[in-house]
Amino acid sequence: MTRSVWAWVRVLGGAGIIGLLIWKLGTGAFLDGLRVIDGGTLLVAFLIGVTTTVFSAWRWCLVARGIGMRLPMRSAIADYYKALFLNAALPGGVLGDVDRAVRHGKDTGDVGRGVRAVVLERTAGQIVLFAVGVTVLLTVPSPVLTVLEKHGAAAATTALIVLVAGAAVVLGTRRLRTGTSRIAKAAATALTEIRTGLLNRRNLPGVVLASTVVLAGHLATFVVAARAAGSTASVLRLAPLMLLALLAMTLPLNVGGWGPREGVTAWAFAAAGMSATQGLTIAVVYGVFAFVAALPGAVVLAGRFLAKYRTVEIVTPEPVFVPVPAPRPAPRVLAHSGA
Repeated sequence: MTRSVWAWVRVLGGAGIIGLLIWKLGTGAFLDGLRVIDGGTLLVAFLIGVTTTVFSAWRWCLVARGIGMRLPMRSAIADYYKALFLNAALPGGVLGDVDRAVRHGKDTGDVGRGVRAVVLERTAGQIVLFAVGVTVLLTVPSPVLTVLEKHGAAAATTALIVLVAGAAVVLGTRRLRTGTSRIAKAAATALTEIRTGLLNRRNLPGVVLASTVVLAGHLATFVVAARAAGSTASVLRLAPLMLLALLAMTLPLNVGGWGPREGVTAWAFAAAGMSATQGLTIAVVYGVFAFVAALPGAVVLAGRFLAKYRTVEIVTPEPVFVPVPAPRPAPRVLAHSGA
């Protein structure tokens, strides 16, 4: 019941943010986000999405193999595309990751380890995002830096800690339900898999490289969205605003990824002296780009659905032969001589 309530809170929270934005800024920003998109920008965003998806799948392979699981690159790319599509099409924004974790776990005979591989893979990407995001937000002129100057380091530091801690809880925690020994065992398993899956000398460079490329791809998509929406601000000025939007996307209150990203982007652009409406339009364009980039996942989903039914054989029952007993011979009548 707690999970069901939490799922509703996530969806209603995201819907509430969208509703608040429509109430404050109107529907024009959302409609403009659809009008400004053309075939060229969609193609660029799609190609960037191909790059980020391939590197994300490679990161997943590295982590899975590091903790002793078999995961071919081809399967990883297909499953990652499917997960991206489900994340974008379904409420909550994480159901696709749950699906690929469980599917991989079932394929390899260890669902628990499959789930932990996905958690570690996603956490690796978030660590790089947080590291780059905090560095940029504290060094490049941005609304966060303005808060630091106005209200002191304590308020901004507290806000960043809350944001990071909230995202870490969503992405990296699993509730341990019973027993001290079970908690200790789970903690030991987690530490071992972090060491072998992420911090291993063979894995760490690849995981960091993949996470960096993925983050760069997301930022590049934001830049394309900003240019499509008519923003002429420099990339240096846009960088902290885009990172704030990406950090907001890690929050669990969303509907298919929509909600916090749009709210934070609108606020950040307004706080940076630009238009909140333009910020919202850019976020909408980015959301459309992200959905289009995930569309190959729909092809994967449809292909597997059709393949499942093509391989189902219609078995015709074999006829059952019931043995029929042979007819008994007629009794022989002996003639009497009468003597």
